[in-house]
Amino acid sequence: MNEQVTRRVFFGVLLLLVTVAFLWLIQGFLQPIFWAIALGILVYPVHSRLRQKLEPHDTLAAAASVILVVLVVIMPIVGVGMAVTGEATALYERLSSRDIDLSRILEAARQNLPQLVSFMESTGIDPERLQSQLSSSAVQISQFVASRALAIGQDTLRIAVYFFLMLYLLFFFLRDGRRMLDGVVRALPLGDERERHLFARFTDVSRATIKGTVVVGIVQGTIGGLTFSVLGIGAPFLWGVVMSLLSILPAVGPALVWIPAAIVLIVNDRLVAGIVLIVVGVLVIGLVDNLLRPVLVGRDTRMPDYLILIATLGGLAAFGLAGIVLGPIIAAFFLSIWEMAAEEFAAATPADEPPVVDAAHGDDPT
Repeated sequence: MNEQVTRRVFFGVLLLLVTVAFLWLIQGFLQPIFWAIALGILVYPVHSRLRQKLEPHDTLAAAASVILVVLVVIMPIVGVGMAVTGEATALYERLSSRDIDLSRILEAARQNLPQLVSFMESTGIDPERLQSQLSSSAVQISQFVASRALAIGQDTLRIAVYFFLMLYLLFFFLRDGRRMLDGVVRALPLGDERERHLFARFTDVSRATIKGTVVVGIVQGTIGGLTFSVLGIGAPFLWGVVMSLLSILPAVGPALVWIPAAIVLIVNDRLVAGIVLIVVGVLVIGLVDNLLRPVLVGRDTRMPDYLILIATLGGLAAFGLAGIVLGPIIAAFFLSIWEMAAEEFAAATPADEPPVVDAAHGDDPT
């Protein structure tokens, strides 16, 4: 008996050490591995239909699904990135050369909206200092985007390796995903039913989070960018992408862009354009978030909105861009594990004893 226990302990320690060593070995490639899994989960329903039509050619179906991902997902992202880089670089050059002078905007605000300036001063906001901060922030943001574009250009080889590694892994996840899942279920000691439940939650939350974040972001950013373009606001593509990225913050995200833009329009004697932007921001961009996010995210994840928000922000702080998905997944696992623990403890608790009958009176005292 002692020998059997020793073997189990030794094997458990060995398993833990080998697992930690393997994770350390591949730590530099965790991002492409994660995004290959996330894309695989997202595209799997389409892949299943392709596999049924091309059966028994699973390899061909997986290759077709990867090509579809490249055409529908990767190439548009690359195109958007190039357009944003161009507009960010141009904006940085205009700010650096003083072609765009924020001090003129402040002076226009003093002349056209003195009530706004008075209100800012009464609340302790120094317009001069605010103008300096806005100018510095605009330069830093555009400089950051331009510098990141330069860094990406200089690091092309590593990005290319990560990109092709992601597609390579995606191919095998799609082709052999079911066999991989069955192997993991057999290896884990939690019980097949619990393990499949956790994997199902992982799939549901990943797909809902990616789908909801991407769809809401694309719709809000597209509406915002088109509105900026129609109203003649510079760098509409850049600001549309910024609004898309900020859409991960429910309700207030895109407003961080269009509200200052509307104020700038109004103080520069473009009252109608400013009002139009406010109306579109409140009634269209805002409603997109309120209508689509609960349908695409909350319903499938079965988590309250406040928990999704906290988990998303925490994931971004801890894992970067991947945290948009990892945060809600960890929160969903947290809820699922505690639900399982509650069921386990409830099953282990003995049933209530039957009521005691008073032998002297022959009836139930309750």
